[in-house]
Amino acid sequence: MVAPLIAGDADFVKAKFGRGGGRVTELTAKPMLKVFFLELAGISQPLGGVIAAKASLLKKLTFESGYGVDIGLLIDAHLKGARICEVDIGSLEHDSQPLVDLTTMANEVARVIHHYSRHAGRLHVEQISEMHEEQRLASASFDYIINRRKDRRKVVLLDMDGTITPNQFIQDLASFTHTEEALAVILDLYQNDAGTREQKVAEIFKFTHRTQFEKVAMSMPIKLGVVEFVNQMKRNGFMVGLISDSYFIAAEIMHKRIFADFAIVHTLKFRNDVCSGELNLNKDFYPDRSHGNLQPCKSNVIKQFLSKNNKPSFTEVWAIGDQLNDLDMLLLADKVFVIDPKSPGLLKHKHIKHASSFEDLSQVDVIV
Repeated sequence: MVAPLIAGDADFVKAKFGRGGGRVTELTAKPMLKVFFLELAGISQPLGGVIAAKASLLKKLTFESGYGVDIGLLIDAHLKGARICEVDIGSLEHDSQPLVDLTTMANEVARVIHHYSRHAGRLHVEQISEMHEEQRLASASFDYIINRRKDRRKVVLLDMDGTITPNQFIQDLASFTHTEEALAVILDLYQNDAGTREQKVAEIFKFTHRTQFEKVAMSMPIKLGVVEFVNQMKRNGFMVGLISDSYFIAAEIMHKRIFADFAIVHTLKFRNDVCSGELNLNKDFYPDRSHGNLQPCKSNVIKQFLSKNNKPSFTEVWAIGDQLNDLDMLLLADKVFVIDPKSPGLLKHKHIKHASSFEDLSQVDVIV
């Protein structure tokens, strides 16, 4: 860690370890940094206490008391013009802290970030709602999910539209907002370009209030047997999650309605609870977690669950879908099923089994 200091490449060095941070890091520190100090949003472990720095810099910094010390040093160093870098030191094991301690930590971290943002002239009322939005969206990432797995080593990945629901969310939303014709044009023009199509569809819903998204997601029918299947798999030691090309605002509601553990989806931007028409394609849908020029694909998400870098690694991964855009994901899973398949091409693969319903799927043998 002192190498960048000796080489003259940095003034302040943070340790980078493991896949992601804990709950306070992912749900408080990182979302707040994205809003108030975007320049520091790429720091993997903003609350990590392992640092190296020049003595001349440390003498100028303010050392906050309590849990706010690490984030305070990072922001203060940045505001004083320090060159900051990260060094990967491998992995560290931490014991989980009680909820009451995490609450105290989150409050302290938030207080320090607010203090420095006000000092830097960056604290504005409209940013508060944006901060809450970033905190909600943080739970849509693989890193956050993997830190909540506890001891579970098996996972079921469910497609949302057409699989657990008979309808497509964007179709229902377009009907609710009277934008069916505009949606039909975009789906026809960009049917072979998933990335562009998703961005164009998001623009249709610009100026749509958050409550309209939520009403549609709450009113969508759920197929028979879905909730029972999810609960059964959880009792058998599986994590259960949604993986969808839809929007987090809908999938967040839907995964709670069926008692699943998580949802990995794309995220719409909201400002003061109104959709901006901007879509952030989830980085987990891209290979090597970079956007590049490749199309987003669910297969890149399942590859992360299958990766041996997970400690401990997952021993069994199930995937359930219904459309051709699920195919690359389905072919990678250990056990694969389609329900109400929308293309006969899905059934050409011996690896893929056809289940007539979720009640039927509940009869499948599970390795416990």
